[in-house]
Amino acid sequence: MSETARRRGFFWGSFEIYGGLSGFLDLGPLGVGLKRQIEDTWRRFFLQRHGFVEVSTPIITPHKVLEASGHVENFKDPMTECSNCKRRFRADQLVKEATGLETEGMSLEQLGALLKEKHVKCPECGGQLGPPQYFMTMFKTNIGPYGEDPAYGRPEAAQGIFVNFHRVLETMREKFPIGIAQVGTVLRNEISPRQGPIRLREFTIMDFELFFDPAEPDCPYLDEVISEELSIVAEESRSKGTENAIKVKVGEAVKRQVIKAPWAAYFMALSKRFLTQLGVDGQHQRFFEKLPSERAHYSAQTFDHEIELDRWGWTEVAGFAYRTDYDLRKHMEATGEDLRVFKPYSTPRLRKVKLIKPSHQNLRKIFQEQTGRIADLISKDDPEKLLAAKKARQPVRIGSYTVPSDCFDVVEEDVKETGTRFLPHVIEPSFGVERLLYTTLEYNLTIKEDRLILGLPFKLAPIQASVFPLVNKDGLQKRATEVYEALIAEGLRVEYDEAGSIGRRYARADEAGVPLGITIDYDTLKDDTVTVRDRDSWSQMRTPVGVLASTIHTIVKEGFNTPK
Repeated sequence: MSETARRRGFFWGSFEIYGGLSGFLDLGPLGVGLKRQIEDTWRRFFLQRHGFVEVSTPIITPHKVLEASGHVENFKDPMTECSNCKRRFRADQLVKEATGLETEGMSLEQLGALLKEKHVKCPECGGQLGPPQYFMTMFKTNIGPYGEDPAYGRPEAAQGIFVNFHRVLETMREKFPIGIAQVGTVLRNEISPRQGPIRLREFTIMDFELFFDPAEPDCPYLDEVISEELSIVAEESRSKGTENAIKVKVGEAVKRQVIKAPWAAYFMALSKRFLTQLGVDGQHQRFFEKLPSERAHYSAQTFDHEIELDRWGWTEVAGFAYRTDYDLRKHMEATGEDLRVFKPYSTPRLRKVKLIKPSHQNLRKIFQEQTGRIADLISKDDPEKLLAAKKARQPVRIGSYTVPSDCFDVVEEDVKETGTRFLPHVIEPSFGVERLLYTTLEYNLTIKEDRLILGLPFKLAPIQASVFPLVNKDGLQKRATEVYEALIAEGLRVEYDEAGSIGRRYARADEAGVPLGITIDYDTLKDDTVTVRDRDSWSQMRTPVGVLASTIHTIVKEGFNTPK
C-alpha cells in the first residue's frame, strides 16, 4: 500500500533526496486532496450540524501556558539508550514488542526491570540498553532575538481553545453548551518513530472541546445514537488482565456508567459512523479504555478509538477524554482571569452575605496616604477571618499590614442575585488526520483481476472523475478539453489525462481512487454523448454531455446504476 501511495502521489517520507528523516511525512497532490476531504467530512459530522465553531491559534505556545496546563511537567516518555551505537528508543515500546504486555503507565523502574529480565537488546545493533529515563517530547524554542521568552511547539491544539474560551463564548452570544474545534499542525518530539504515517513528529490534529454544565450533563442528541452498538474494552476487563471487548449499546453504556459522560458516549457513536464512512466496517473498530495509570494528567476517563490495521494491529486513530474542569481551572489559577460561565436564574433570589466595610476615618488616623490601598485589601479579604478578629477585638494581618479591629466592620446584608457562575466541564474528541488518511487508504485498497483498485467513497475521492480522449487525434482532444472545463465550472473535482493507451489510463485512475472515467470517442463527435465508466464494477453507460454534470451528482447520491 505504501508503494501505491508513493506512486500515485498520496504520501512519502520527507526529505527523500537527503536520505529522509524519520517521523516526518510529505503529502502529494492526491494526499492533500484526500486529507482535505477527510477534514471536511469530520467537520460535517461533529461541527456543522450542531452549530459548533472553529478557531485557529498559533503553533508556537509560550512556556507559561503549557506550564499552567501541566504539559511541561507531564509531557514526557521513557527513553533508553544503546551503550554500543548510542541510538535512543522508547523503552515502553521495546518492552511491549518483546513481551506483549501493556506498558503505558509503567514506572521507569518497572520498565528497566523488564528490559533486563526479558533480555531486550538494541533493535539496531543488538547492544546492551541502558536504564530508562524520561525525555520531554515537546519541541522547545525561544521567542525574540534574545531568547527571553521560552516557548514550545504545541503538542495539542486544545490549549489554544481553552485560553480563548471566554472570547469565543462572548462572540457566540453566550450560547451554551458550546463546542469549539481546531484543526492544525502539532509537534511531538518522538524518541524513535518507526511506524511510518502512524507515529509522526509533525502531524495534523482535529481537536474538539465540548463545554457543558456539570450540573446538567445530559446530551440532547443522545437519542439519535442510543441503539448504536459499540465494541468496548473496558477498564474493568483490563484490570483483570484481559482485553476482551464487550458489545454494548450506547444507551446501556451510559446507564451502566461504562461511559461516564453522555456527551462522550454520543461523540464515540458519531466517531464509529464517521470511520464507517471512511470505509472501515464496525467489526474492525473498538474503543479501548485507559487505566487510571495510563490516562493523561487532565483526564477522568479516556477511550482510544482503535482500528485494526494489517501491519500494526489495533491502532489508535482518535481519543475521547473527559477533561472535567481541569484546563479552565488551571488557566484561571495562573492568570487570575474569571473563566466561569454565568447561568441566570429564572427569577432573582435573595441571599444573605457577609460584607466587609472598611472604616476610612480610623484607617486614615493610622495609615494616612496608604488608606485607600489598605481599604481595598480589607474589602477583598476573608469575611469569616475578619469577623473572628472583630469579635476577639484583635488586630489582623492583611497583606504586609497589621490592621486594628476598629478599622473595619463585618455586616450581613440581603443581596439580590440574578444568577450563578460555574466552571464548565469538557469532553474532548481528538483525531489524528494522517492516521485517518492511512486507514482510509488501507481499507479501500482491493485487487480485481490482478489490478489494484482504490475504492474510495465518492465524497472522499480527491478526484471525482477523469476525462479521457479515446485517441489523441481527429479533434477528440479538443472536445475532451471542453468537457473537462465544463465539469470544472460545475464545481466537480476532475482531471484530464491523455497519456498512454485508454486501458492504461483506466488502470491509473482506478489505482488513484478516481470513481468515474469519462471517455470522449468518435460517437461523441456524432451525437454528443460520452462513455461513463464505473471504477468498482467496470460497468459503462452512455450519457449526453448536456446532462453529464447532473448525472455525476446523481451517481454521488445514489451510486452507479447501469441503465437496463
